[in-house]
Amino acid sequence: MLSNFSMSAFVGLKDELLAAQVEARSTKAQLEGEVAFNGRLRTAISDLSASWELEPVDESREVARGDALVDQLCYLGATLRDRVRDALHTGVKQAMAAVCSGFSYDMEVVSHGFVTDISKTDAENEERLHALIDDVEAPGERLAKLFELEVLPLETSSSVDEGGESRDTD
Repeated sequence: MLSNFSMSAFVGLKDELLAAQVEARSTKAQLEGEVAFNGRLRTAISDLSASWELEPVDESREVARGDALVDQLCYLGATLRDRVRDALHTGVKQAMAAVCSGFSYDMEVVSHGFVTDISKTDAENEERLHALIDDVEAPGERLAKLFELEVLPLETSSSVDEGGESRDTD
């Protein structure tokens, strides 16, 4: 027969066991959520890498370390920065070539940017600059479209949301 002390100890152990089970279930659910999130993150990084024609995340490593994903994101960021910089330079050179193709401008002067009117105030020159930018919006958009294939990767299905709408906000 069990003494009151033994019975009390047994009940205490049973309560601790039940609490440990609840905590274990909670931890398991949290880990399952983290694993699912890790998988979605790995897929998103891989899709983004593929859309920019970069090496995708190695999907064969089912249990990818978190720092491997961080490394891939850092690589992706640096590579995209280089590509955007290259696109900027290509765009500027293409725009200057387009201007030269039919107009007579001193490209050395053009290469210094917006030419201010020294007889006007900074605010007036700023207003003039904004008006010029507004004036070239539509033709600039047309010109940019001509060079998109040179600087942008082809769109993939991953850049379209569930509703079929493109996520590109340009």
